[in-house]
This record gives sequence, structure tokens and C-alpha cells, in this order.
Amino acid sequence: MRILPLFLIIYLNLTAQFTPGRHTPDNLSHPTTYPELQSIIGAIEKSGNNVKTEIIGTSSGGRNLYAMYFSADTFGSDSSKIKVLLFAQQHGNEQAGKEGALLSAMELIKPEYQYLFDSLDLVIIPQMNPDGSEINQRRNGNDMDLNRNHLILTEPETMALHNLFDKHLFEVTMDVHEYSPYSETWINTGFIRNSDPTIGALTNICIPEKLRKFGMNELVPYYKKYLTTRGFSAFDYCPGGPPDTAYFRFSTFDVNDGRQSFGVEGTFSFIQEGKNGKDDFAENLSHRAEGQLTGMLCLLQFAFENKTKIKRMVSETRTKLISGNDLDSVPIQLVHTGNGSHLELPVLSLRTGKDSVIHVNDFRPVVKPVTSITKPKGYLIPKAADILVKWAERQGLKVTDYKKERNDIFEGYQIKDIGQIDFEGDIITDPVVEAINIKKVNLTDYLFVPTSQLKGNLIVYALEPKSMLGLVTYPQFSNLLKIGEMFPILRVINRKKQKNSK
Repeated sequence: MRILPLFLIIYLNLTAQFTPGRHTPDNLSHPTTYPELQSIIGAIEKSGNNVKTEIIGTSSGGRNLYAMYFSADTFGSDSSKIKVLLFAQQHGNEQAGKEGALLSAMELIKPEYQYLFDSLDLVIIPQMNPDGSEINQRRNGNDMDLNRNHLILTEPETMALHNLFDKHLFEVTMDVHEYSPYSETWINTGFIRNSDPTIGALTNICIPEKLRKFGMNELVPYYKKYLTTRGFSAFDYCPGGPPDTAYFRFSTFDVNDGRQSFGVEGTFSFIQEGKNGKDDFAENLSHRAEGQLTGMLCLLQFAFENKTKIKRMVSETRTKLISGNDLDSVPIQLVHTGNGSHLELPVLSLRTGKDSVIHVNDFRPVVKPVTSITKPKGYLIPKAADILVKWAERQGLKVTDYKKERNDIFEGYQIKDIGQIDFEGDIITDPVVEAINIKKVNLTDYLFVPTSQLKGNLIVYALEPKSMLGLVTYPQFSNLLKIGEMFPILRVINRKKQKNSK
């Protein structure tokens, strides 16, 4: 029997007005290519009254980045609806996320899914990294890992995504990936991780506990039940291992990835990680794609059922961020710790070919602060520091000239030494600093970046020199640290507010 490519399968189904039923065979001949993706998106737009397509940017290699808008009316015109963003394939060798996103788009123009759009406005970006996808490569055309670029935003793909987010301020997001269980160290144990789609909730502790716990305690169990009843082995996204060689955790708390970068802005945000094929390409692609599809539909159903509660939590969080009344201090160095619990990790035995479970003792599900900093009123960045000014522009930050107020004081850091710190297995910069009150500042030399804005906590993470999530941990910004000199960024502290918070 001839195996059809996904492009042709989708095209045939589109022209048949989406006859109900499954739209993929047991096997797919290859992942959708970029030209095929363009044709599929065009056909979906023509076939559905509720979908419109927008080019939100171009990749480093000049390929278009497509966003598909689903709405029962004009997108964003009804403020009572909840706005959801699904984006896939930041990593080019994680093909099934893209295929699942295309299948989701196909499903969502069917009559039986139109009830969702009574409460939802949705955007799907099926492919964030077309250049990497075409050659089945993780990184983009500039050899950058896009999911490590959400803080510095140097790549056109991540800039396009964040510009889209800033425009619509989605309340719910999902970043769709695939994990590979086939490392040599795992195979040598005789086991590999064996869950289909896995789900990761927010873990950065700057994000209000109410929002984090609702994701972990409500969405995650809902997700597992939804997928398992539909034939998929869902589990928590838990990087780590193998056991006895490394600890396990609930992914990263870093704000340079897609999930936490939006979460720190008060978004109900998740990562979905499906199980990749051995060759990162076409192995078991149909099952992988349908698992990704099912996880995306699950999130939409959960958002539909919990619209009011999610919108209220997100609104409350963002109101506090914008007013600057959310946190008195921000943890800038954090650590994964245990709480006495253990992890029962689903695996596949390579010896028997059967499902099994590994008992993990070194499980660290809790994120705790190591070093915290008083949240300032804002920061002064030198106008001459072009690298900082352009970064603020890329992030879309509110930046103004500074007008001194009565209770404002200035604080700077002298760099005494440059050490190192372990961050989730990576060794990064950890400067030794001394805080110094600055009496005289030529204010015409600086721009003011207030922390009373939606990205207020991200600003603190980025601009504090001892932040393990900060700009100075990236090679492009390492010259900001010079032993024996002052750090070029100044803190603006309101003494009255600081006194009242103690």
C-alpha cells in the first residue's frame, strides 16, 4: 500500500470538506516540508470561516512565520473571551509538534469544535523554526537555540513571537516540543523514558503561587486523565537522570524559555513535550503527531471550562505587575530542592520491551530562593550602552527619561571579582559585588526603565549582575562585568516605599 505524505492527506481531506474521522494513516512518509506547510495553511484558511492567517515575521533564512487566528468574530473584539496561543517547533528536529499543530488547525474548523470559540480566541503558530525543520536541525539558521533566546531576543523568530504576544497579551500559552529518551547514558541502563506527551507547568517562584498551583494541581491531572482516556501515556515533564547519575526536576525556572518567559508576565503558561523518534524524523510520526494534537485540544477544553477563573487570576497578577505592587523582593538565584517525595518514573525496559517504572529517590520538585534582591523602582541604563538600549527596544519595554522624585536614591555595584555558580548543571557567571550609594548622577546620560510594568520582574532578572537568569550570563553581555569597575546599570530605589515594605 502506498504511504501518503501528510501534505497530501491534509489536502485531500480539506477538499473533501473534512469528512469526520481520523486524518492520518498508521504511518506518514515524511514530516511536512515548508512548501507543503504553506499550501496546507492556505487550504485551511480557504476551508474555514473562522480562521485567518497572518505572516508575523520571517526566519533568519527568509522563510515566513505563519500565525493562524481562530475566532467566531473579530479576534480580540470580545474582552470576555480568553485568548490562547499555541506555538510549536522551536527546535527544528522536533517534527511532531508542527504536525500536531497542523492537525489541530484541521480539527478546529470542523463544526463539532465551534462551541470552543464562544469563549476562546486562539492563535496557532505551527512552525517557529522553518530553517531548522528543513534540515532536521535543532537550531535556527543562525545556529541559535530559539528556546534559550527569550530573554535576549536576538533572533527574528523569537522577536516575532514576542511581538505577537505583546500585541494580544494572551492569557494562556503552550510551547510544544519533543524530548529524546535515546541518550547513550539512558540506553546503557537498559531503560528509556516512555511517556507520550508530557506536560510542564510554571515553576518560577516570581509567578504568584495561586497561578502556579492552579496549573500544577488542576490542569496537570486533568491533562493526564484526558490523554490516558484517549490512548496516550501522559506524564509530568521531568528532565533528569538516569537515576543515580543526576537528579530529576520539573524542568527549568529560567525565563529564557517559551513557557517561563510568558509566565513571568502573569500568563497561564505550559510546555508540552512529546516523545521523539529515534532518528528525530519520521519514526512513529503519526502517533507522535496525534499525541501532540490531543494535548493541544486538552488545553483548549480546559481553558474553555475554566475561562472565568483563569482570566481573573491572570488579570489580578498583571494588575499588580503593572502597578509595581506584586513583590517587595525578587529571588535572582534559585535552586531545585527535594521535599521528601519520590518520583515513580514510567519507562520502557529495553530487555523485555515492556512498560516499567523506576523509583527515583533524588527528586527535586521544589524551587527555593538562594539570593533575593529588593525590587527597585527601576533601573538607569546608559544611553551610550547601545547593547542595553537595543535589548530594551527588542523587549518592548517602557523606557523614559528619568525625573528624580523626592525619596529616590541611586545605588550601584562595584565588581569585586567574577566567580561561578552551578545552574541546572551548567556553570555560569556569578560576580562578587558591593552595593554603593551613588550621590551624583548625570541623569542626561541615562534612560530610565521602571519596574512597574508587565515585564517588571523580567527586568530585574535581566539587569541584576548577580542574577543567574541575567543578561551578564550571555556572551553578548559579558563585557558589562569588569573587575574593579562599576557595573554600568544603576538601581533607583524609593526610600519611602522601601521603608514601608520592611
